[in-house]
Amino acid sequence: MGFALTVLYLLTYYLTPATLFGPLAAYRIELILAILAILASLPALPQSLIFKTPQSLATIGLAAAVFLSILIGMRWFGGVQIALFDFLPCALAYFLVCLHCGSKLKLRILVGLMVFVCFFVILQGTAELKKVADASPAEYSDAELQELSSHYVFAMKDDQDQWFYRLGGLGQINDPNDFAQLVVCVVPLVFMFWGKRKPIRNVLFVLLPVGGLLFGVYLTHSRGAILAVLAIVIVAARRRIGLIPSIIIAAGLFFAATALNFSGGREISATSGEDRTALWGTGLQLLKTHPLFGVGFDNMPDYAGQTAHNSVVVCAAELGLFGLFFWVLFVFSTVNDAFRVSSAIPKVIEAPTYRAMKPAVPNNSPAGAMSEIDIHRLGTAMLLSLTGFLVAGWFLSRAFVLTLFLLGGMAEILYQKALERDMVPPRMRFGQLTRYTGLFGFLLILVMYISLRILNLMH
Repeated sequence: MGFALTVLYLLTYYLTPATLFGPLAAYRIELILAILAILASLPALPQSLIFKTPQSLATIGLAAAVFLSILIGMRWFGGVQIALFDFLPCALAYFLVCLHCGSKLKLRILVGLMVFVCFFVILQGTAELKKVADASPAEYSDAELQELSSHYVFAMKDDQDQWFYRLGGLGQINDPNDFAQLVVCVVPLVFMFWGKRKPIRNVLFVLLPVGGLLFGVYLTHSRGAILAVLAIVIVAARRRIGLIPSIIIAAGLFFAATALNFSGGREISATSGEDRTALWGTGLQLLKTHPLFGVGFDNMPDYAGQTAHNSVVVCAAELGLFGLFFWVLFVFSTVNDAFRVSSAIPKVIEAPTYRAMKPAVPNNSPAGAMSEIDIHRLGTAMLLSLTGFLVAGWFLSRAFVLTLFLLGGMAEILYQKALERDMVPPRMRFGQLTRYTGLFGFLLILVMYISLRILNLMH
């Protein structure tokens, strides 16, 4: 029951209540599902891993940071409830995944849900993109062209002042860049369905879906998604062919994407992002003037006109160093655990010879239990997915989205499975983890500051 409610809750949040429930959405169906999912989770709490993970503490700390950023940063007690209602539904995904998705089958269903969401948007958007493309731009004014855009189509102008259209989703993924980030994260996870010596299955359930997802990324014309895909290629290929050949392949793919107009006629360069880097600088100035609790959750647009288009900057500016610490704690712990699982070498049991063969011993492990090879493979897919999320997030103000907490829950399930099989070392002690978190947070701000200085010199 808890797993079914979790799946329905995540599906509702991605596709919006209005899409799934129509007029019933007015009754706050998503809130009802959240309450039911929490109630169904209570029996699983005593044996759950959520009391063992630093991400649980980080999520609670982020909720406290959101609270304090509104109460102290904005001095607006009435806004606390609004801010928490925006943040907590996303954070809830981490706990629900940890509680109810602890088997290979359930993780695959979870990935299947994300694939379904992506293809739902791609298919809806493709149909509406065709309808918009059939209209002659000469027949419409700029305002009328924008009105032609639907829920799944976003109209904007390229560097030559020509209209072009981008694919987007609904709700939290309504922006094309946000939807592209989700798709990029899902692509590596599809390889969870890969089977050794199963070519038909691999073509139908892995290669074809990946091709469709990459086509969806193309339709978003997201420049950040291009860089995220290239980062995934480098990380995936470096262990097999080395770092330098991986970078060369990624560079070739970059030129191919440019030739295919992947960015929709917009230049990919330092100068083309001047407006974005100016917002980064504004965000760092806000951190300087409001260092402890920030200017308030989701409140940077009131100071800068719009948000920062960088997850690190928006977290630091809106929640201050207090909130940034807990965000980095969540991200660092998740990426570190995924890296350890992907680096673990599974024990390969050699097939016994004919003479050594004995009557089979009954297998007491539950059906569908993860083997060490499964854990290693899924951990690698998870590391690549997180790579795509974070690289795309460097150009997006999406520090607190549902996808981050969902991936965090999946990563911790895999780490717990690897821990039970002695594939990975125990989790870091809290003191050591806080030192690494503080250092990593400092380095992120330093990298952002140095990047801005270099970009300003180039302009």
